[in-house]
Amino acid sequence: MSVYQAQLRPPSPLTSALAGKIVIPEHARFDEARRAWNLAIDQRPAAVVFPESPQDVAAAVLLAREFDQRIAAQGTGHNAGPLGPLEDTILLKTERMRGIEIDPVNRVARVEAGVLWLEVVEAAARHGLAALAGSSPNVGVVGYTLGGGMSFLARKYGLTANNVRSIEMVSADGRLVRTDRDTEPDLFWALRGGGGSFGIVTAIELELFPIAQAYAGILWYPIDRGPEVLHTWRDLTHSDLPDELTTVGRFLNLPPIPEIPEQIRGQSFAIVEAYHLGDPAQADELLAPLRALGPINDTIGPVPMPALSHMHMDPEQPAPVAGDGLLLDRLPAEALDAFVEVAGAGAQFPLVSVELRHLGGDLRRPRPEHGALSSIDAQYAMFEAGIVPAPELEAPVRAQVQAVKDAIAPWSARHMYLNFAETPREPTTFWTEQAYHRLRRIKAAVDPENIIRANHPIPPAH
Repeated sequence: MSVYQAQLRPPSPLTSALAGKIVIPEHARFDEARRAWNLAIDQRPAAVVFPESPQDVAAAVLLAREFDQRIAAQGTGHNAGPLGPLEDTILLKTERMRGIEIDPVNRVARVEAGVLWLEVVEAAARHGLAALAGSSPNVGVVGYTLGGGMSFLARKYGLTANNVRSIEMVSADGRLVRTDRDTEPDLFWALRGGGGSFGIVTAIELELFPIAQAYAGILWYPIDRGPEVLHTWRDLTHSDLPDELTTVGRFLNLPPIPEIPEQIRGQSFAIVEAYHLGDPAQADELLAPLRALGPINDTIGPVPMPALSHMHMDPEQPAPVAGDGLLLDRLPAEALDAFVEVAGAGAQFPLVSVELRHLGGDLRRPRPEHGALSSIDAQYAMFEAGIVPAPELEAPVRAQVQAVKDAIAPWSARHMYLNFAETPREPTTFWTEQAYHRLRRIKAAVDPENIIRANHPIPPAH
């Protein structure tokens, strides 16, 4: 029996509990309800549920079980592509669950499943605190954290997943569960960097840090200066840098749309982003070779923490996007040359953004108390994205995404980072062999029927 048929029969306790929160294909607002943030993804689930409480989530899980459906949680749908077909799946959109509690004494934020990063960043900043947020202000906290969470503070403080105090969730059999280091420790380990295969998270407690501002900004150059700019940036990342400094080398091809400031609208640039938590004089000394190249604009200076959420210039409204990423073991000069040739001024089909992010620091330091993703064993992350304004442009955009990946693939790391994988991958590529087999055993223990669906799934061990 379908979820639609269930709505036509006399109400059960489950459908009554979810009254007004279920949208099925026959409803006029189904197209709006099923839409992901990434408008290039055409999600067609069996039904969409908008829970407002953990009890609603539990009812939705039990409803899925009753009608032989699977269930997938989605905060925003930035990385919805790898979910694939959803015909046999109830899509659980958590956007109505937006509670935030800040404990300034213990420096902890408790956030519900639908909260966006900018909401946490702004709430924490009112107490002089900072969260390990991502580069996009409107990415959901929960999905980002379950995938690891690589903020611009991560060289200093590590992955967001490894700075989690506790997680509240609904299990595959509809139970409300709270996990931490002492309660359900195996499940707590799996949720921290193992993705969304183990349950439906309803709330998460995150550590906050006593940081009110950073010394950060962007050095802007014309795109045809990309080779000298990025080689100078590469030299910087090969020096003995403090963990407090994170930098990004990037090509930007900004579309001519009103949302972009007029002075940069429709133009192309090579840029270097810098995020520094220490003495500004130290950052100035380190960045001097890049400034000596004569940027056409230099915005680096003291900024409040909420400003970091906008600095990377990720789209702040839903958009049709095609993108993907890689981790790199190393970046020799020939690798950077290959990157510049395919992604820079001579790109065959310019993407909006192609970036290389310097990793290392605390990101590379695994510790026993960490979760399934204990560290990132790579020196750099590459991520690229292009806008797909019309269906006929999807193929050339995706071809360019693949061309950039192919150009630097010889230097790719053994593993991939979950949140930068916008296409389906073999699950073994995300974790060490030991961690992957442990994740499969935990999946088999908590969801042997594989009811819970994730964009990068863990199959249960048999």
